[in-house]
Amino acid sequence: MTHTWFIARRLYSQGGNSRRASRSAIVIATAGVALGIAIMIISISVVLGFKHEVQRKVTGIGSHIQIVNYQSLYDTESLPIVISDKLLHNLRHVKGVSSAHRYCTKTGMLKTDEAFQGVMFKGIDADYDLTFLRNSLVGGEIDQPFSATASTDRLVISKTLAQQLHLSVGSRLYAYFFDETLRARRFTVAAIYETNLTEYDSRLVFCDMHTIHRLLDYEADQSSGAEVCLSGMDYLPMVSERVQRTVNHQQDRYGAPYSSPTIRDQYPHIFAWLDLLDLNVIVILVLMLAVAGFTTISGLLIIILERTQFIGVMKALGAANRPLRHIFLWYALMLVVRGLLVGNLLGIGLCLVQQHFGLVHLDAATYYVDRVPVLISWSWVLIINVGTLLLSTLALLLPTLLVSRIRPARAIRWE
Repeated sequence: MTHTWFIARRLYSQGGNSRRASRSAIVIATAGVALGIAIMIISISVVLGFKHEVQRKVTGIGSHIQIVNYQSLYDTESLPIVISDKLLHNLRHVKGVSSAHRYCTKTGMLKTDEAFQGVMFKGIDADYDLTFLRNSLVGGEIDQPFSATASTDRLVISKTLAQQLHLSVGSRLYAYFFDETLRARRFTVAAIYETNLTEYDSRLVFCDMHTIHRLLDYEADQSSGAEVCLSGMDYLPMVSERVQRTVNHQQDRYGAPYSSPTIRDQYPHIFAWLDLLDLNVIVILVLMLAVAGFTTISGLLIIILERTQFIGVMKALGAANRPLRHIFLWYALMLVVRGLLVGNLLGIGLCLVQQHFGLVHLDAATYYVDRVPVLISWSWVLIINVGTLLLSTLALLLPTLLVSRIRPARAIRWE
């Protein structure tokens, strides 16, 4: 192996100074591998970024798992269910659960002097994790948690609703709730958020759970449900199964049946779209591997043909076919490794530029994000590089068989 590696390295160092076709073959082979690696890294990073960003937004407001009254799944209004302190305590100690909290929801109408809009009021308490909501703010601030025992008349609305109703931070407006009688509450806009998720931004507002709980006339231990937030989507199957065993087919002390839909159950169209992206990536990976393999094989064939005289002389001096094949295999692997280095620098570099500067923008109404999200997975980068190197090595075994068919007498006379 030592002498074949030495000869291959000498041939490689002279490759750029040999015939014109050989120089072109080296450049094309290296560019083919580099382009394939760069596109594969960018494709994987963009898809992972899309999935992470969209899932983060959907679960940031809607949570990973909800525990609700089973009949609420088929009703426009939420129905009460008992969420005991013991149940919340048990949920919070399940592996993968980051938080669990009660909430109350009620439909109503926001009205200003210029316009009005029907919305869903979501009452939250001090246990609600405000991290995502605070990170999504485009105006105002949430300086203190919401309460389940007192009303502060603070309201957090979306940028979409603020534009429709001509509101800004500090604006005062009335909200109307229609039951047997018309009830009104006055709120002050404390903050404005934006998620670019139309289903949320067009109708969801946040306020104290105490206010909504009183409007719903629930008992003290009742609420619209509980939200269970996880540390990541990877925990969803395990935690969902655990929650289903705990609450499904059970009833609270008022006879209301429990149900525990996951975020995938509530928004199947979004997750179906994200799953479809995986198929697109598989197609791109296959095509890029084919391009890298084809250009490398073509380049190696050209190099072998141009080195026919060299092969003939080596055979005349007693060299066997196997070490000669190893020489050109090492030669080709040097091209592949060089292409891998260039491709990684190009692919990772472009991903880092997009990640930090967001140069490529998108239509947020269609894609839920306003710029192409990028998430570099170093494990996937390693898999792509190792996989490309292994597949290229296997593919290069075929053209090296041409060495065995070259006869010394005819090769030495090769022009």
